[in-house]
Amino acid sequence: MDIRTTMESLKIPATGRTPEVDFDFAQGVLRLSGESYPDDVATFFGPIFAALRAFLAEAGGHPIRFDMELLYFNSSSAKALMNIFQMLETAASEGRSISVTWCYEENDDSMQELGEDFSEDLHHVAFTLKQIPADEAS
Repeated sequence: MDIRTTMESLKIPATGRTPEVDFDFAQGVLRLSGESYPDDVATFFGPIFAALRAFLAEAGGHPIRFDMELLYFNSSSAKALMNIFQMLETAASEGRSISVTWCYEENDDSMQELGEDFSEDLHHVAFTLKQIPADEAS
C-alpha cells in the first residue's frame, strides 16, 4: 500500500477495493472518496486512525472539514467510519469546529440513509448531506 504521510498530510491512492485518502492536515481538510471494502480493514484504516489521532491531539483549535465521497462501503468499513466519526465527535465536544459533508449520488437512497444514520450519532459535529449527480461522483 502506497502511504505518504507527513505531519501536514496523509495520502493513500485509491485501489479497486479501497478509497482515496487525502488528508491535508495543514488546511484542516480531510477527504475519503471512492469505494471501501478492503481485504483487511485494520491494515487499511490503522494508519488513518493513527494519523487522525495525532492530528486531533496536536492541531490546536483549527477548524476541520471532512468530506465523505464514498460510493460504496461494506459493514467492516462502516465500523471504521464510525470510529473516525467518534474521534471527530469527541474533538467537537471539546470545542473544535468540525463539519462533515456526506456526499451521495442522486437516486442512491441507501447511501443517503447511511449518511442520515451516521449523522444521528453526531451531536457536536456539523453534518451535511449533499446530493451529487451520478456523473460527478469519484
